[in-house]
Amino acid sequence: MSRKTYIFDAAAMTVRKFTKSVWTMVWSVLRVLLVSMSLFIVLYLVISLVISTDTEKRLRRENRAYEKMFATVPQQQELLSNSIEILSWKDGKIYEEVFHTQAPDVDPVGSLEFLFGADTIPDSKIVTYTSRKADALLQTAGEVNASFEKIYRTLAGKDFVMPPMSIPVRDVSYPQIGASTGERLNPFYKTEVAHRGLDIIVPQGSAVYAPADGTVEDVTRSSKGDGNTLVLRHSGGYSTRYLHLSEINVSKGQRVRRGAKIATVGMSGNAYAPHLHYEVLLDGEFRDPVGYLFGSVAPEEYPNFLYMSINTRQSMD
Repeated sequence: MSRKTYIFDAAAMTVRKFTKSVWTMVWSVLRVLLVSMSLFIVLYLVISLVISTDTEKRLRRENRAYEKMFATVPQQQELLSNSIEILSWKDGKIYEEVFHTQAPDVDPVGSLEFLFGADTIPDSKIVTYTSRKADALLQTAGEVNASFEKIYRTLAGKDFVMPPMSIPVRDVSYPQIGASTGERLNPFYKTEVAHRGLDIIVPQGSAVYAPADGTVEDVTRSSKGDGNTLVLRHSGGYSTRYLHLSEINVSKGQRVRRGAKIATVGMSGNAYAPHLHYEVLLDGEFRDPVGYLFGSVAPEEYPNFLYMSINTRQSMD
């Protein structure tokens, strides 16, 4: 049986049954919920501040380790900077010893800041010089335009033959370009001798590719002089020669297509280090190979190729 509650009504001098209103019941429930939530929040704060989880312990350990490591970072950075300076100095000394010239900057011809060092030139002279320079540039632009027209007419001619215009090794940047044609210091005799090709400094075993379609004219295997040598004959009276090879992958009389692998780089014969000595001939006369690299060198990088080929005093063979 349910238990009933009665109250005494003093005003009416009677006893009546006690009944709860809806609002009284709602308030009682809300009061219980508020007390429960407050106790839960207090309990959570106590647990979170006093008791640490495994993740929190791990993060605290990592933070302490990072604090210890951070204290040593400035010293390590200074040590690394000093080491880089020493390596750069040693690299420059080695370059001077090998090539008898100073190592080039990151981009030897890419900066024109040296042109703005003189701030004592009168304005009138600057204006006069600029005017003459502008006139000369306009004249040069006209000459360049006429040269392009001549080139277009030549290319459109029926008798035109495209010379070998690709570099015979891939992934080459300008620091790997050595001496080109001209009088160069021989690394063995330490005297200037005629150098008839372009030295391309690449690792031993690097693939050598045909710069144009052609026929294998000659294959020579030797441990002296030019070492293992390959000659390709191309159309238009052009031929290309490859010296100091390691392996030769073609045979005499074989027809090869542009881009075909024909050999690998080595240091056979009289070679100072692994490199490809590349020669270009037209009707039997030696040409500067740097002038035949437009097919695979970006225009902005070509001046650096030219700079290195001219300013490298010592050859590699």
